[in-house]
Amino acid sequence: MKTLGNLIWFIFFGLILALLWVMSGIVCCITIIGIPFGIQCFKLAGLSLWPFGKEIIYGSMGVGSLLGNILWILFFGWELALAHLMAGLICCITIIGIPFGLQCFKIAQVALLPFGASYRQN
Repeated sequence: MKTLGNLIWFIFFGLILALLWVMSGIVCCITIIGIPFGIQCFKLAGLSLWPFGKEIIYGSMGVGSLLGNILWILFFGWELALAHLMAGLICCITIIGIPFGLQCFKIAQVALLPFGASYRQN
C-alpha cells in the first residue's frame, strides 16, 4: 500500500513539493548563516518526495536546535506549516484523499519544527 501511495503522491504532490523545498534550500544556502536552514529544507525535500512509510522521530534537542527552531518558526516555519495544514484539510474533504491529507499533516509537523527531527522507514 505504501508503494502505491508513494507513486500517487509523487505524481500529484511529491515532485512539485520536493522541487520547491530544494529551491528554498538553495536560496537559504547562499549565505553562511542560512546553511543550517538550507540543510533542513533538503531534509524536508526528501520527506515530501516519498512520505508514505516514514515515521518522524524527534531526538534530544540541544540549545542549537532550540534556537534554530525559534528562528525557523519566526521566518519560515509558521507559513510553511500553515500551507501544509491547509493542503491536508483540502485533501481530507474526500475519503480517497484522507491518506494524502495525513501525509500533509506529517510534513506540516516537521515544517514547523525541523531541527532535532529525523525520519526513518517503517
